[in-house]
Amino acid sequence: MAWLSDFINRYKKMIIILFVAASAVGVVLFLCTPVNYNMMDYLPYKANSTQALKVMQEEFDQPLPNLNVMIEDVSLAEALEDKEKIEAADYVKEVLWLDDTIDLDIPIEIQDTDTVETYYKDGNALYMVSVEDGRERAAIASIKKAVGNNCKVSGSAADQAISQELAVSEAMKAIILILPVTILILILVTESWIEPFFYLLNIGTPVLISLGTNIFMGEISFVTLAAAPVLQIAVSLDYAVFLSHSFSDYKRKGLKPADAMKFAITSSINSIGASMLTTLFGFVALLFMQFRIGADMGISLVKGILISFLCVMVFFPALLLQGNKLIEKTKHRPFIPDFRNIGKGIEKIRIPVTILLFVIMIPAFLAQTHNQYFYGSSEKTEEGSEAWDIEQEFGTANSSVLMVPKGESNKETLLCEELKNIDHVTAVTSYATMVSNKIPEVYLDKSVVDQFYSDNYARIIISADCAYEGKDSFTMVEDIKNTAQQYYPDAYYLCGQSANMYDIKEFSQQDNKVVTLITVICIYLVLLIMTKNWFTPFLLILTIECSIWLNMCIPYFMGDKLSYLGYLIVSTVQMGATIDYAILLTNTYNRNRMDMDKKTAVRKTLGDVFGSLLISAATLCLSGFCLNWSSSNTVVKVLGGLIGRGAILAICMVMLLLPVFLILADRIIPHTYLFGKRKHGKELAKNEK
Repeated sequence: MAWLSDFINRYKKMIIILFVAASAVGVVLFLCTPVNYNMMDYLPYKANSTQALKVMQEEFDQPLPNLNVMIEDVSLAEALEDKEKIEAADYVKEVLWLDDTIDLDIPIEIQDTDTVETYYKDGNALYMVSVEDGRERAAIASIKKAVGNNCKVSGSAADQAISQELAVSEAMKAIILILPVTILILILVTESWIEPFFYLLNIGTPVLISLGTNIFMGEISFVTLAAAPVLQIAVSLDYAVFLSHSFSDYKRKGLKPADAMKFAITSSINSIGASMLTTLFGFVALLFMQFRIGADMGISLVKGILISFLCVMVFFPALLLQGNKLIEKTKHRPFIPDFRNIGKGIEKIRIPVTILLFVIMIPAFLAQTHNQYFYGSSEKTEEGSEAWDIEQEFGTANSSVLMVPKGESNKETLLCEELKNIDHVTAVTSYATMVSNKIPEVYLDKSVVDQFYSDNYARIIISADCAYEGKDSFTMVEDIKNTAQQYYPDAYYLCGQSANMYDIKEFSQQDNKVVTLITVICIYLVLLIMTKNWFTPFLLILTIECSIWLNMCIPYFMGDKLSYLGYLIVSTVQMGATIDYAILLTNTYNRNRMDMDKKTAVRKTLGDVFGSLLISAATLCLSGFCLNWSSSNTVVKVLGGLIGRGAILAICMVMLLLPVFLILADRIIPHTYLFGKRKHGKELAKNEK
């Protein structure tokens, strides 16, 4: 790598200017990058609900309702007037209300109570509204302006409007929260007051470049926007720490800055490269998710890690060389205490802690397999919100659309009657229920017919009182599908929030096995190449897997639901980002084992690596909790909390459990190298004596 060091030393000013300019361009491109707030857009193309939505858009002008609007204290006449106002609001496509379901010329007191109270109850009117995708905020503002302040909204469009309003600000809030924490950590790990700011430049530059290059993806999801920059900062800080410490060590040996950097790059490239690759392949596994939000985040993170690696190997050395004199002038005493004796302390508690870990590991593994999950962007409605108020008055308003082949009116009528008997279905609106299959289409206004019939399909709107997701919702979806299957085998389509969530659940559960398997295989292969030993990688992966099991079992014992998307992503991120801890400890142990017996080698190793592991884990932990504290989106909050807690558990497992594995496997490891047995420097028998 001498050529790289020479190039950096010769063109350091130009390199700094180029990278800073690239980050400025990244900011401009980022501001031009569209953000997608609809998780349903990331369902696989082959999903039934995705195909159903495509068919409905091709066959019908009327879209699927995605917004509930409640207007309080209105008469029937006023409610009809308000319906017209909502229909005239900007970006509103369609409004469905009571008059579309029953004949209001007949007194509502003698009509079906459940149907009436789905739309009108205690003087309050509830409208099912369809608004344009991407215009949710503007549509809601226009509706509220048209009908006044006694209007409340809920539904997927309302959720997206909130996400649109908060996504960028919350991403900035997370970064603002993590910056002072990162600066504090950097002040502790460096010996110069100015050096932390060089770190910040090195951290911020690849993040800005990566955000800018997202424009080539076409758009990014709001989950990626919220989480990817913080994760990139957290997992790539180690690379700069490795290089900077190596550079300082060589300078202390009397080498000139240019020579010190040459040796620093050469000596640290393997460690940094190995750390980068394990993290990279953890993120690569996300690309294999069928639920395409995983690929969206995976591409952003893989790209971000590669850019961070490039910056550490090119941009950061140029910064350190250019600012070396300033670094030397602003030196201060080390703030990190000496952890050399921590190995003795850990050794005293190692046996009881190990026994405890072995006792709880099986229950932890079993518990994390029985977690309760939610699959959307929120777990529940917050008390006091507009959605809560609507739910308290009308219950949960949930609409689905079932499309069946047109032309068999008697079969359609029978189907609608059976759909009404499904649990949680409150109303079924179709040509058969609204008009009557005995009245030919030619006798009705085309606008009425077009609501229910296209050239090929009949459209049936199903209203329900269950949440968009959960056991009741998923059972209802299955019952609707089974009922439709009886009348129209494999010729029906069902779309709506509950159908979407059902598909997300199905595909996410399939993704879990694939993503976990790919993560483990890829990381195992990287470790195999690094260690040239086929057995050691099992110990490292098992150690981190134990920390993942502990992390994921906590929600089960606390009775909390877990975001399945957060679970999938964190399982991958925690393995990819924290396996570095196990690598560092194992490599250090192997070096110490060359001249020491196994117990002495473990004791010294724990003291040698604890400081570095603590810094890395603290950065990842605080980054995760910053995400958790700054976001109002439940998926992002859960994601951040799991990452933060996972970093703590990972370092605990590496410091407490991995040394036990290494001691127990001490006689096995020398016999499992790919190219023959390796000794520990001295004969094992002599060392044991």
